[in-house]
Amino acid sequence: MNALKKPQVVILAGGLGTRLRPITEKIPKPLVPVAHEPFLHWQLLDLKAQGYTKVLLLVAYLGEQIEAHFGDGSTLGLEIQYAYEPEPLGTGGALRNALPKLDEEFVLLNGDSFLRAPLDEMLKAHRQGGFSATVSVYDNHDPVPVIPNLKVNGPVVQAYEKDAGPTRGFDKIDSGIYVLNRSIVAERPLDRFMLADLWVPLIGQKKLGAFDVRERFYDIGTPERLKEFEEKVRDYFPNSLSH
Repeated sequence: MNALKKPQVVILAGGLGTRLRPITEKIPKPLVPVAHEPFLHWQLLDLKAQGYTKVLLLVAYLGEQIEAHFGDGSTLGLEIQYAYEPEPLGTGGALRNALPKLDEEFVLLNGDSFLRAPLDEMLKAHRQGGFSATVSVYDNHDPVPVIPNLKVNGPVVQAYEKDAGPTRGFDKIDSGIYVLNRSIVAERPLDRFMLADLWVPLIGQKKLGAFDVRERFYDIGTPERLKEFEEKVRDYFPNSLSH
């Protein structure tokens, strides 16, 4: 692949958003308003600013509302496609369900967290390392929401399993952006599984890489975190806010 070519970006946008009820009883989490625009709008704006214009949205719960709002993406200067889950399949299963629409290499984002990351640099690290998957990571000592941790030394050598006990010894945390090769998804049967289920075999093969991002990530999993990100949006997008 030409090193200058921007790959496809895939966004996991099918979650139920149960912790944001009653807001998400009538709208899906990616459409939750942040500074008078849907949360997903800010993700897409950041992608466009970095030159990433080919987007695949993996939708499920109230996904038709997301498609009705963003359409083919042309109003934002993007090319947006959609893949619908017939039933909840987990983050990994959602990717496997969308296999026919996945490019050979793609960037993956969570539809409920925002991270301003230098995607070109992350892609370069992924390719130069010869990895099958690369995870963005952040300093685990900062007060960020707890999700599975990674021990980093070039290729990832160990990943913390959620609910497995103390996380001592893990100095980095998964911050929610990934570069994946389609082949690791294609090898799985179409079934319910999580994205992190792909990591263990890749770690053994030294095929899971980590890319350090200095910006912290923001998620909208609770009303408090939603408010926190809304305040940050004003710093990130000062010229794009509705007044």
